[in-house]
Amino acid sequence: MSRYTGPTTRINRRFGMALFPANKAFERRTYPPGQHGRNFRRKLKDYGVGLNEKQKLRYSFGLTEKQFRNTFEKAKAKPGVTGEVFLTMLETRLDNVVYRMGLARTRQAARQFVNHGHMLVNGKKVDVPNFHVSAGDVVGVREKTSSRQLATRNLEDAQYRPTPAWVTVNVDSLQGTVDRLPDSEELDQSINVQLVVEFYSR
Repeated sequence: MSRYTGPTTRINRRFGMALFPANKAFERRTYPPGQHGRNFRRKLKDYGVGLNEKQKLRYSFGLTEKQFRNTFEKAKAKPGVTGEVFLTMLETRLDNVVYRMGLARTRQAARQFVNHGHMLVNGKKVDVPNFHVSAGDVVGVREKTSSRQLATRNLEDAQYRPTPAWVTVNVDSLQGTVDRLPDSEELDQSINVQLVVEFYSR
């Protein structure tokens, strides 16, 4: 699966937020990155604002444009508020749930963890990162020494990262239960998803 492999700090600076984990805190500046950044003064129109919000959300979850657009189209076909349904679908991807549980340091690492066959859902091996979990599903690490050692190390690193209220994690068994789907208040509030919906509805 193709993924973004370019300079991550540049993307963080472009949008003014840590979409990619950085080895050190990136410097927030009032101008864009690049040698001409200081002299770059362009007011964004509505299209540009919507595009930025879409890109921030896409980079945050590490999806290709095709994957992101397909997920949006599926969300649009479901009943409910499209923006909230869309964010819920992104949050309940298996790779994101693994990241939220603390079994991986980043969403990129979580995707690789799933791809390599380390994860079980309701006792069955699942190696598809975009598999959508449902309320009541039990997500756990396989009974394999290498899998459990890696997950344990990652849990220790993520102990200060809060676990969302809609997931219960059992550190001893390296399992987590999706108690329910996330509420609207628990979805990412740093990105204006309504602008994303309007961008794709043009």
